Amino acid sequence: MRPDIPVRSGGMIIGRVDVSESASISSGIAARYAAAVFEIVREEGALDTLESNLDDLTTALNESADLRDLLASPVYSRDQQRAAITAIAEKMGLMTPLKNVLGLMAAKRRLFVVPHLVTRLRAMIADEKGEVTADVTSATPLSADQAAKLSETLKAKVGRDVKINATVDERLIGGLVVKVGSKMIDTSIRAKLNSLQNAMKEVG
Repeated sequence: MRPDIPVRSGGMIIGRVDVSESASISSGIAARYAAAVFEIVREEGALDTLESNLDDLTTALNESADLRDLLASPVYSRDQQRAAITAIAEKMGLMTPLKNVLGLMAAKRRLFVVPHLVTRLRAMIADEKGEVTADVTSATPLSADQAAKLSETLKAKVGRDVKINATVDERLIGGLVVKVGSKMIDTSIRAKLNSLQNAMKEVG
């Protein structure tokens, strides 16, 4: 069964959105922008700089609710989004190809796929380096020591160097959700509570 969520208007459910389909569309859009940035940066021999920029952008997304709102809210006009994201990119010192693509995405009303863009670029860089990217979601930020230990543990499992792409989701309550390629390990408390809730429904 494909996951979906209700769409509400004035407290009434007016339809349902297929989450997996929406994510697939966003990933497809992000892949095209990522490919363009990656090719330019690779030709310039600046993949390490791009990777550092992606780390900074990920940190900003995790820490700034205002930035996340800018990317996702339909309230802002194209010009407002483009001006804001360009100013943010310049303040962060993002390299020109990345800054330019963010401005283009704003002009096309595509900033909502920025998280997918970051994930895609990380995967492309990791592949270029012979690494594997692990998308790790935790309820609280991982310390450098925790990330390093997790990377070593995953390396022992997959047989390749593992780059940790860490994000925070307080809804998990505790534990981790780790995704490497098509494999996912969910040890979050939320997942355990959901499993318990489903089991109780079956008993009832």
